[in-house]
Amino acid sequence: MKLFQQLLVAPAALGLLAPMAANAAELNINGVSDYSAQSVEVESISDFSDVQPSDWAYQALTNLAERHGCVAGSPSGSMTRYEAAALLNSCLGNIAQVNEEERRLLNEFGPELAVIKGRIDGLEARVGEFEAGQFSTTTQLSGTTTFVVGGVDGVTDKEAVTFNYDTKLALNTSFNGNDLLKTVIRSGNFTSTDPFGASGSTPLETAFNSSNELELHRAYYQFPVGDSLTATVGARVRQDDMLGVWPSSYPSDSILDVMTYAGANSAYNLSMGAGAGVTYAKDNLSASLVLVSDEANDASQGVLTEQGSDDITAQLAWVADNFTVAAAYTTSDGGNTTDTADANDFDAWGLSAQYDLDNGISLNAGMGWKSPDKEDDANNIEDTNTWSLGVVWNDLGAEGNTLGVAYGTAEGHRDDSGYDDPMAYEVYYSIAVSDNITVTPAFFSVEKDGADDVTGGLVKTTFKF
Repeated sequence: MKLFQQLLVAPAALGLLAPMAANAAELNINGVSDYSAQSVEVESISDFSDVQPSDWAYQALTNLAERHGCVAGSPSGSMTRYEAAALLNSCLGNIAQVNEEERRLLNEFGPELAVIKGRIDGLEARVGEFEAGQFSTTTQLSGTTTFVVGGVDGVTDKEAVTFNYDTKLALNTSFNGNDLLKTVIRSGNFTSTDPFGASGSTPLETAFNSSNELELHRAYYQFPVGDSLTATVGARVRQDDMLGVWPSSYPSDSILDVMTYAGANSAYNLSMGAGAGVTYAKDNLSASLVLVSDEANDASQGVLTEQGSDDITAQLAWVADNFTVAAAYTTSDGGNTTDTADANDFDAWGLSAQYDLDNGISLNAGMGWKSPDKEDDANNIEDTNTWSLGVVWNDLGAEGNTLGVAYGTAEGHRDDSGYDDPMAYEVYYSIAVSDNITVTPAFFSVEKDGADDVTGGLVKTTFKF
């Protein structure tokens, strides 16, 4: 038995000092404590030999336990010296007057008692530090900071190498062990109109722009309703936060943002706002119905009104051990109450799947269709479709390293004549420097209809804490 394990058999070890202080004169505590301040030399391994039933100390401890009723039952079989010291310690609080035999036990096991005292003092100090510095008894804090150094070719006057960051602080709170209150604070300095920004030619998944200010990125509460239902409600929640299944193992923190929609870019549009949803999950079946309202905080627009901007998504999925397939339907109302065409009013469908091989390779495929409520050829508002293929190879080269390759439509493909398919692809290799640091070099290319292709490369470094 290891020393630390042996120490754990002392049920009342934390009370080493308090009970003994009641009768310090009789117990000579100063003498016992002195052992912790001096080194105890051991001449041979016999000094640590077990206490046998034939030893005087064994019988003395048995008598002590029976006389004071300080342990449940008497010792049975041989004990290590630390087990004997732990038994003695557990009885000290019941001793009013120390007799000669008990004093002899204190002298015999003084070194072991001192070691226990030192260990307990150290544990108490560490517990005290933890309690003083802990964030919350119900909340866990985690964070991610991402550095992106890279550039593109093919964008006039915007081909310089840039260095940007994206930081997220996530607070996960549970009040009963089964619920989740999630709050995420985020900050980033990606300029929206630059190539990597949200409105750029090659927007990145991590390209968040808050002008270096902290913003509330997520705020929602998730809780079970019975055994099979999970409900979600929040003032700041994204569509995929509420869906029961994400039908792709291709990472949500990949390189190009267009590769994060499981091939169905409109059905899985990752809309953000106030929302509510419910998911039924039992055995292999998952069914979800969610609502996201972009302008729920505006009294002039509100939720589920003609003026409001709302997305409603229904998903049905089948989840097996090594594959997942899901169908989704989204209807979106952009809040336009006029008869003019609005690209934000549409119905969309999606079908996506993933399949995991035994060798760490995961295959992903998805497609989607989008049908606007009112078509307008002049403004490119018409039926479109999207698709993507992705491969993830985990633990390639070394444990924790990942190779990812994806190819698909860069934007919705329209069927009118003369329109070329805008395509995009990316290749990345994530290197796990440690459990908390990952370095990811990547190469990508995006084709645009009627414009030059845009190619680029970057190195993304992610710190988790």
